[in-house]
Amino acid sequence: MGKEKKRNLDLCDDKDGSTEAILLPWRDLAYGKFPLISWVTYTYSLDTVGICHPAVLSLHKQTFGQEPRFDSLRSLNTRMKFDHILGGIIGAFIGMLLLYIATKRRSTRREETLSAQLDVERCEAQNLLIETTEEECEQEIRDLRRSKLKRAEADVADEARRILLAAMQRITSQPMNDATATVVNLPSDEMKGRIIGREGRNIRTFEHATGTTLMIDETPDSVLISCFDPVRREIARIALEALLRDGRIHPSSIEDEVVKAEEEMHANIIDLGEGALRKLRLHDVHPEVVALLGKLHYRLSNNQNTLAHSVEVANLCALIASEIGLDPKIAKRAGLFHDLGKAADEEYEDSHAVVGAKIIKQHGEDARVVNAAAAHHQEVPAESAYAGLVMVADALSAVRPGARASSVDGFIQRVRSIEGIASALPGVSEAYAVKAGREVRVIVEPNAVSDEEARQLAHTIRQRIEEQLNYPGSIEITVIREQRYSETAL
Repeated sequence: MGKEKKRNLDLCDDKDGSTEAILLPWRDLAYGKFPLISWVTYTYSLDTVGICHPAVLSLHKQTFGQEPRFDSLRSLNTRMKFDHILGGIIGAFIGMLLLYIATKRRSTRREETLSAQLDVERCEAQNLLIETTEEECEQEIRDLRRSKLKRAEADVADEARRILLAAMQRITSQPMNDATATVVNLPSDEMKGRIIGREGRNIRTFEHATGTTLMIDETPDSVLISCFDPVRREIARIALEALLRDGRIHPSSIEDEVVKAEEEMHANIIDLGEGALRKLRLHDVHPEVVALLGKLHYRLSNNQNTLAHSVEVANLCALIASEIGLDPKIAKRAGLFHDLGKAADEEYEDSHAVVGAKIIKQHGEDARVVNAAAAHHQEVPAESAYAGLVMVADALSAVRPGARASSVDGFIQRVRSIEGIASALPGVSEAYAVKAGREVRVIVEPNAVSDEEARQLAHTIRQRIEEQLNYPGSIEITVIREQRYSETAL
């Protein structure tokens, strides 16, 4: 205790100001941002320098606003030792706290790094799993779609076949023959000379008035009237039969009979039109439309009687419409009037489909009937199901056996066109039209065309045939892709 007291007193006698230089930094710290640390260091400085030093007393007064008061040096030393121990404990606590914070931060950063790595690995695994699943699902979807399409196509084909067969079985029509001439029977061969007349005046007058050609040959008791216009040919037949019944054949009587034949022909046209309407049980048709219907009897389309064809199409439309839930009456009128433009005069410049639609529209027909007539050759967009119905019925009537006469040249040209369209596509090695041009079989290179590409190739051939060719009925396209492997064992 005496040594401590003596050290403090010696410090109190310091005259060079070194002690004040030591204490001044702690004074500044006492007014700083860390009062706890400043107080601990200040107390430690008091223990080092001595409480009785003037500099200490002055600093204590400046810091705390009063002079230090202690009962004795013993109590002062005890207090200073206690403060020194407390400062050490606090310093140790602060160090441990800082160490803990540093360790915690290091652990947090490590956890964050590991978490980031795990997230990256998890994302990569998820992406790989998603890609694998997508590939598997896409393949399954393609297989499922292919099987569903095949099943749907088969079901639709069966149902369409049933409906068409049910409709066609109820239609009975006579086959059409290629006819450009009419045979008129004569009472005797001597009538041939009277028809010719003196110096051929009678036959020249007859041919000029009727627009036909009389072919008088060695065939007994008959004469042939030749003309590509069936109406003119029919007028000539009526006039010639009337002249044969009368027996008086000369230029004036010929002209009179031709006029009468034209009037009779007009009456026959009206009767034919009304007969078609009665057969179909249709009413409220304008007289001009009735006359045009009658003229269709004398019009031929690929040697098919147009009026009979129109009546047949009307019946097919009505039967199919009843099967699929459409109005049979609207369908029947659309089928009957679809070729009405073929009987129109030459003053109309549009196609027969558009001309027929204009005529029936002028006479108050239903808009669905008008659109079906105009769109049955796809010249205008179809606005209702009746247009497609007329297309189907028109094709059925045209392709039935015996409906239309076809030439060998036209058949060969169609076959060559079909084979040319298929052979022009890349990957096709050979193409053959079979079944009278109703089917084309396309053989492709297996190394150049895949299965999916072969399916797309069949679709492309179908589109080009529909766009470039005009044909009755349908054409089936079959694409064949085959790989063969052969070896010989010796």
